[in-house]
Amino acid sequence: MQLKDKVAIITGAGAGIGKATALLFAEKKAKVFCNDISDSVINVVEEIQKNGGEAAAYQGDISIAETAEKLINEAMNQYHKIDILFNNAGIVIPGNAENTSLEDWDQTMRVNVRGVFLMSKFSLPHLIKTRGCIVNNSSCLALKGSKDRLAYTASKGAILSMTRALAMDYAKYGVRVNCICPGVVDSPSFRERISKFDDPEAARERFTTMQPLGRITKPREVAEGVLYLVTSEICEGTILSADGGVTM
Repeated sequence: MQLKDKVAIITGAGAGIGKATALLFAEKKAKVFCNDISDSVINVVEEIQKNGGEAAAYQGDISIAETAEKLINEAMNQYHKIDILFNNAGIVIPGNAENTSLEDWDQTMRVNVRGVFLMSKFSLPHLIKTRGCIVNNSSCLALKGSKDRLAYTASKGAILSMTRALAMDYAKYGVRVNCICPGVVDSPSFRERISKFDDPEAARERFTTMQPLGRITKPREVAEGVLYLVTSEICEGTILSADGGVTM
């Protein structure tokens, strides 16, 4: 019952961490407004409703200003307030400085950084009224380097820094802004990426051995970290690692 009567917006809620967080928040009795660019978000909402929770779906690309603003307006029309924003939507395009195309760089920054900015911009007037909170999904790669992840790493570093800037600007209004930094998560996105390796099983084993805990993180485990940041009223500008120890 931790989130009873709270209204939570979750972007990228169609799969992985976003889906796990939507399901967890619904279990805790939040009203969950789920967004994804894919129609998979409709299935997530149906699952929540089947289990007795309250949820609604809004399909669209939140890196487009008009879409982000319409999403916020629709959430307000339906629930009349916003308490929580989880900026989770993001993409991973591999590459280094030489082989990353301008198009891939711009797309990564548009989705991963501009999307967080737009959703925060349009939700903050409502979050100020409820003394609500934002959680941004960054990455362990905002804290350490990695091969062939230039654009992604840069975008997640920007999200981490944006979190601190937002926290400084809005703490005076009672709005808390925090950030979670997952490592390798056993999500559909991860499974799709390793499927492109010559030996996907060997690739999975290699990623697993990189984790000091000896296993890959489950989406639900990251969702529980998001829940902690939402419910712990002392967290402001907090960067929470949920990476199995890879940034120790």
